[in-house]
Formats: sequence, structure tokens, C-alpha cells
Amino acid sequence: MTTATERLAKLGLELPAVATPLGVYVPALRHGDMVYTSGQLPLVEGDLLATGLVGHREEDVTPERANECARVAALNAIAAAADASGGLDNIVRVIRVTGFVASAPGFTAQPAVINGASALIGEVFGDAGRHARSAVGVASLPVGAPVEVELTVAVAN
Repeated sequence: MTTATERLAKLGLELPAVATPLGVYVPALRHGDMVYTSGQLPLVEGDLLATGLVGHREEDVTPERANECARVAALNAIAAAADASGGLDNIVRVIRVTGFVASAPGFTAQPAVINGASALIGEVFGDAGRHARSAVGVASLPVGAPVEVELTVAVAN
């Protein structure tokens, strides 16, 4: 059996530094054997991977690019959860993923966008990454991000 740390390395990924909150909150909070992350954006070294609404118009972030952004936001959420858990391998189960998609008028493929987050979580955690999920379309997200991802995970005592 491989660990989440080993699977992450096999994917050629490293956990990024936990993003500094944009407001008065913490990136993740542990309560008992659960960790709840705040919404995480698709930041790479402090910069958004993309900005704007997701849709099919020329000026929109494409659904494919937004799917990549959801994957990055999920990696950031995993980093925040791991930090609050005392390490990646202390996460024993991903319970829930909530994904928000800044959606252009008429865009209804939010689940396909958030599949990027769900796929990465499955690749990192295997069966322990199977989770409940919501994919919600919103008018806008902080600092113009196209997606935001939150996690709820169970951790080892």
C-alpha cells in the first residue's frame, strides 16, 4: 500500500506553501479528528493561474483551463489540510469537497470544472479520496479567481 506522500511524489507534485489568507481567517482548522479548509484559490507561487469568469465566450476562461485551476486549488487545499493535520499522511479520509466556479451567464458545466479537483484528490488519496461533493456556480470569486475549492477531511488522532 502506498501513502499519499508517495502518490503525490509519483505524480511529480509537491505540496505548496500554505497560502496567506486574504482576510481575517485561518487556511484550515482542526476540530477533533476533522479538518476544515477555508476556500483555496488556484494560486501558484502567489499568483492566480487564471482570472475571470468560466464559460464559452471568447473573453472567458475555458472550462478546460478552469478544470486545471480546480486541480491547483485542490492541491492548495490539500496543503492547508496537511498543515493543520500534522502532515499529509495523517489525513485518513477526504469527506467532502465544495467547489465554486465563477460562471459566465448560461454556463452550467460546473461539475466538469470541479472534476479537476476531485480527480487530483483521488490520485493522491486513492480510495480514501472518494468524497461527497458540491459544484456551485457563482457570480464572482475573490480577486477574480475562476474557481475556489474547500475540503473537509478526517485525520488520525
